[in-house]
Amino acid sequence: MTRETCFLTTKDFTILEVMRDRCFGQDDPLAPILKRKIEAATVMFRDDIPVNVATLSSRVTFSVDGRDPDTRIISHDRMTSPIGMYLPITTARGLALLGLSEGQEFALRNGDGEEERIVLHEVHYQPEAARREKEALERPSTPAFGKQSLRVIRGAFYDQPRLVPVAHDGFDDPGPSAA
Repeated sequence: MTRETCFLTTKDFTILEVMRDRCFGQDDPLAPILKRKIEAATVMFRDDIPVNVATLSSRVTFSVDGRDPDTRIISHDRMTSPIGMYLPITTARGLALLGLSEGQEFALRNGDGEEERIVLHEVHYQPEAARREKEALERPSTPAFGKQSLRVIRGAFYDQPRLVPVAHDGFDDPGPSAA
């Protein structure tokens, strides 16, 4: 038996744990999938998740049992937008796709008790990767070594001489009357 692998962001993992805690016992059709996902999970920060992994809000192309591929956005729950655009993780297929890498498959039992094989073909958009790209474009260019550099900017008064009042006799203490 091969070990299943599943890459989840910390947010996605937390959502799956909450879903598992809210399951209606072993009769819930999502319970065995949640158990497998959580046990096989490699949890990563969103900045470290590979770009070819399906995360929440990723647009993916997948197929079921070798049928024609379908493209959907993996969502947290049912959406009110056009039918067929989203695939919520509250469904077996949506949950099965979450955390898969391109080319990876996941076998599950459908409502009729028959085994389905879901294959993730491609991740077209991943919000974590898009965020990293946006931040990279907004960052100022850094040296070739990849380290952040600091540039010291001196204030406007840095080069101006300091003026110190001095009495005509060279003594600068104004005495007790200044208090």
